[in-house]
Amino acid sequence: MSAAAIVAASIGLIPGTAQAADPVKPAAQAAGAPAANGAQLNLFMSARVSSAHGFELTTSLNRAAPPLDTTIEWGDGTTETVTSSGAWETRTKHTYKELGEYTIKATVVDPALGTSDTKEVRVKTAGSEFTPYGPTRLLDTRSGTGTVKGKVKGYSSTRVKVAGNGGIPTGVTAVALNVTAANTTSAGHVSVFASGNTRPTASNINFEAGQTVPNLVIAQVGADGYVELYNGGWEPVDLIADVTGYFGQQEASGYTPQAPARVVDTRNGTGTQPGPVAGQGSFTVKVAQPGATAVALNVTVTNPQEAGHLTVHPAGQAAPATSNVNFTAGQTVANSVIVPVGKNGEITVRNGAWAPSDVIVELVGTYSTASAGAYVPVAPVRQIDTRESWSKGPWPAREYLWQAFSVEQEAWVLNTTVTNTRGAGFLSVAPDHNSTGDYTNGTAGSPARPLSSTLNWTAGKTVANLVQARAGDFGIVDFWNQGWDRADLIVDIFGYYDNE
Repeated sequence: MSAAAIVAASIGLIPGTAQAADPVKPAAQAAGAPAANGAQLNLFMSARVSSAHGFELTTSLNRAAPPLDTTIEWGDGTTETVTSSGAWETRTKHTYKELGEYTIKATVVDPALGTSDTKEVRVKTAGSEFTPYGPTRLLDTRSGTGTVKGKVKGYSSTRVKVAGNGGIPTGVTAVALNVTAANTTSAGHVSVFASGNTRPTASNINFEAGQTVPNLVIAQVGADGYVELYNGGWEPVDLIADVTGYFGQQEASGYTPQAPARVVDTRNGTGTQPGPVAGQGSFTVKVAQPGATAVALNVTVTNPQEAGHLTVHPAGQAAPATSNVNFTAGQTVANSVIVPVGKNGEITVRNGAWAPSDVIVELVGTYSTASAGAYVPVAPVRQIDTRESWSKGPWPAREYLWQAFSVEQEAWVLNTTVTNTRGAGFLSVAPDHNSTGDYTNGTAGSPARPLSSTLNWTAGKTVANLVQARAGDFGIVDFWNQGWDRADLIVDIFGYYDNE
């Protein structure tokens, strides 16, 4: 299977123009003395984002000879000297230890002619770090929380204020929302995107009549501080949005991904007491070490005896009026969760039903002040759709599709959707130790079949779930069909984490 298309798209996710702050007029500068031949010495400079923490600076002169030294002051106390000339462009990369705004200043001097020139550019790093918040309900069309009371009409939108709402500051770039579609009367989908942006073709939630369906969304926030939720069905639907944290372009908590690790399974007593969680009961488990502020989880409920919901929250706090997983009797359903941790790195999971249910919790990553993993949101990009691509489909039963991403990123924020299901099964997403060359040359070793699950489905159902996927050392992620029947897989990219 060719991975050229997604590799190209992954590289293209890094913006190609300067991720500059609002334009700042350079300070007035004295013109250099004219050269003997009448030519003024001019320095040309531009900056573009090269990573979440870094920029590539391009410098050149208006004349070719002689090449001259250019001193670059990066604005963080470090300087660098490069050689510039009009005969070529000099490109210099720099990584900032901390996110923020910086003024880059470059100066060139021609000692022989006594001329000089200085240029400045104000830039802002592209990455954002995470601040836990809540969980707190920002939107509920059933009660009028955050909007006008009443269902969202078919093929219409509602907006939720994020930046400047409560304790969330202005200027945030993205937000972690658990979005739920409820009181559905026909099939449809929900797309979540930044206010002011073009609505993407990608969807975040797929629902059928009578279903209550949640999904975690890491959504870009519009310049006006709002996020838009679009009802892609024919009939009105209630929408609920609970915030668990936000991303901003300043130092906070970075992200460290890991291969999914099962920390709780009540069916066999992993991490807690064996046996289903009693109705209205809860358990507490340690999931992070000191210094962690939040964790990324995949939480699954199975064998529920009646309809209900799970709420995941920091240990030591009262359970909030929010939900993370909604289920019906006998249903196995999973949802991604980002949740702040208690002071001892613990979380509490509460069963909001009146009857017992089994619960599985898998840890996929940790947010901490010690991590440099900054988030870069992008306009949603569809990377896999086995319904339309002969090179990627069909998705075989009991097998996997491997997908090559850029090796420069630490993890990818993806929305995965499984549709056209012929039987029951579950999706596993895991890093792959092979390289693209291994697959091209036929020398790839078979990855171990993962035990973790990202989402579960039954015959005829369309199910979506967000996954924060860590790639292998060579940038490859595997998507496993753990069912015994074929199905179709859709994968959309919403952003990535970068250490540099």
